[in-house]
Amino acid sequence: MSRLQNYWDARAALNFMLGGTGAGLMIALVFMQAPSAYAIALSLGLIAAGLGAVWLETGRKLRALHVLFNPVTSWMTRESFAALLLFPLGLGSIFVPEGLPFAAAAAAAFLYCQARILRAAKGIPAWRAPEIVALIAATGLAEGAGLCLLFTQEGLVLGLFALALIARALAWSRYAAAVKSAALEPAGKLAQIGTVLALLLILATLYLREAALLAAIAVIATGWWLKFALVTRAAIQQFTLPRVPVRGTR
Repeated sequence: MSRLQNYWDARAALNFMLGGTGAGLMIALVFMQAPSAYAIALSLGLIAAGLGAVWLETGRKLRALHVLFNPVTSWMTRESFAALLLFPLGLGSIFVPEGLPFAAAAAAAFLYCQARILRAAKGIPAWRAPEIVALIAATGLAEGAGLCLLFTQEGLVLGLFALALIARALAWSRYAAAVKSAALEPAGKLAQIGTVLALLLILATLYLREAALLAAIAVIATGWWLKFALVTRAAIQQFTLPRVPVRGTR
């Protein structure tokens, strides 16, 4: 009998929400002429907070270290390795800006691993669809580019933000066509409304620079709600899995 999965709750959703936005911000900073140390620190802080949230979900906290032992088959392990690479590269880029592209590459790997973690859950139709990879990646990049607008409204960053918004809209359309989920429809529609609103606000920045901040809020809020619904409300488990997506044992 199908039932809602109970392995991950809101704390796991926070990893995709905060971590995805933080990774997207690190990528977007490459398009900034003079990347801010505060922006780099914010990116790393968001990723750390997301990983910390999902760590709190584990029953035996020290056993969470076991996630590092299975890089051959586990996307969680690969996500952890990407994070272990990202933090020193990100911190180093504060002092050596030339290292930022390498930190951004690690952030892209981290974001991709997050998407593949969900894709690997074969027992959950809303997660196993191939289209979810593009959806999670585009959503994280759009959120990160939006957050970057808090530090600058340079043309390249605005352009990246607009492209990421369009990519998110297309990714959601493809995903929604492949996965029929009543639990996701409200969040998906809200995300599309947020995308259209954000694109209009980008145009408004020609007359009012503060409009970019409103666009960022619209995209981040709707993207976070979509990922929260995806992890906690739409994850109907179709059949029992021999291996379940948990970091540690309860």
